[in-house]
Amino acid sequence: METLIMHPQSKDQVTALKAIAKAWKISVETSPYNPDFVAMVKKAEKRGNFTEIDPNDVWGSLKLK
Repeated sequence: METLIMHPQSKDQVTALKAIAKAWKISVETSPYNPDFVAMVKKAEKRGNFTEIDPNDVWGSLKLK
């Protein structure tokens, strides 16, 4: 099966797409993240402007130890 990613331009389009999916019994997943936040994170990742955190040594990863 294929996965389709759609980018509706308005809330009306979102509502219409969800109604169609429901009528055709197609499952719909929504992201809990704000699209602006996701774009910011992806942009920072491309620039390399991020710090990886080691869950076993959080303070050391942040150079706060």
